[in-house]
Amino acid sequence: MSIQDWIKSEVESNDVVLFMKGTPAFPQCGFSGQVVQILDYVGVPYKGVNVLEDDELRQGIKEFASWPTIPQLYIKGEFVGGCDIIREMFQNQELQAAFEEKGISTSQSA
Repeated sequence: MSIQDWIKSEVESNDVVLFMKGTPAFPQCGFSGQVVQILDYVGVPYKGVNVLEDDELRQGIKEFASWPTIPQLYIKGEFVGGCDIIREMFQNQELQAAFEEKGISTSQSA
């Protein structure tokens, strides 16, 4: 299985996936840490994938979304954005609304 196929499988088989540096319990960059804090605050279940464990994955995820930076958040197979976009969506209540629209329950209402 190619790295692109593996990424596609992860994105399609998990409702919410965060490709990040480090893990949700131990983020290894400030941007990944911010997105983890937002997702935890919103109370949405998600899968964190540590791109630092594999150089091929780290490069592959950038090519997969045609997005140059990490972290990258996917909701129901759709690329949402990186840290700045997620932070802005959260502040405007758009992130919570996006989860609700996709049928993903959160502990915070939109």
